[in-house]
Amino acid sequence: MVEESLTGVFGVCRNLLFRVTTVLMIFLGVACGGSANKETTYPSPEGYNINKPVVTKLPPMLDEISGIVFYPKDRSLFAIHDERGWLYKILIDKKLTVEQWKYSTGADFEDVTLVDSTFFSIKSNGTMVAFRIPKPDSPVAKSFHLPEGGKKEFETIYLDSSRQQLMMVCKDCESDGKDKTSVFGFDYKQMKFLDSPVLTIDAKDIEKKLGDKIAKFKPSAGAIQPKTGELFLISSVNKLLVIAEPDGKIKDVFELDPVLFKQPEGLTFTPEGDLLISNESAGMGPATILLFKYKETPRQ
Repeated sequence: MVEESLTGVFGVCRNLLFRVTTVLMIFLGVACGGSANKETTYPSPEGYNINKPVVTKLPPMLDEISGIVFYPKDRSLFAIHDERGWLYKILIDKKLTVEQWKYSTGADFEDVTLVDSTFFSIKSNGTMVAFRIPKPDSPVAKSFHLPEGGKKEFETIYLDSSRQQLMMVCKDCESDGKDKTSVFGFDYKQMKFLDSPVLTIDAKDIEKKLGDKIAKFKPSAGAIQPKTGELFLISSVNKLLVIAEPDGKIKDVFELDPVLFKQPEGLTFTPEGDLLISNESAGMGPATILLFKYKETPRQ
């Protein structure tokens, strides 16, 4: 019993030390206007350099930016806010401009995606809100509720065109336990949830690729890379970027710089494969959009 207690105490101390170290790194980075350790570089996915983004600082109204989706028609981003039902349109290619529309009441909106002219936003409890804005003052919205019971928390929704489904990824679902992450499907043609999870992500496979243990994989955003068909999932809690096959099989895992990725809550791609990630303010300066250019390389 004494040995088990000591093991528990050492584990708590190790986690506390990690958190304190991370906070100090972030504080130093903010205070100095850059990374706490400018010599540190992090391994990157093929075609990207995750150490050198183009950074766009966002206005205070977007401090709680919680999900993004790229809009090819005018190369803008649509975004949502964690604490209120507003849709924002952000133009970052030219002088930064932001438009906004109210689409729902309530709070705790976590992610957004777009299918044709219909937006789909999720709340943390799994409620899906489908909406259109034919006129600025007259949004049309309808809510859909996940049929399965039990405690569930979500932060990620992405479009899988090959399945013709929207994929909603558990952040913390009671039925998953520690070692798996369930992904639920929503048929956007019939506008209904499928009866059970359509795939699962194995946390043990993430640990094998990472070479280290994680308490639990908790994704905060995701999207399909249009050039490779790979699934990119980012976790703000774990500070990880996970790349998987569309069926959930893990291909690679990358640690993230906690200074640059202070609280990544949104992820999307341009048709050319450029990666965009949004960071909430997290009380450490303005919220940001990070743009990582994609350089396609010949595949063996």
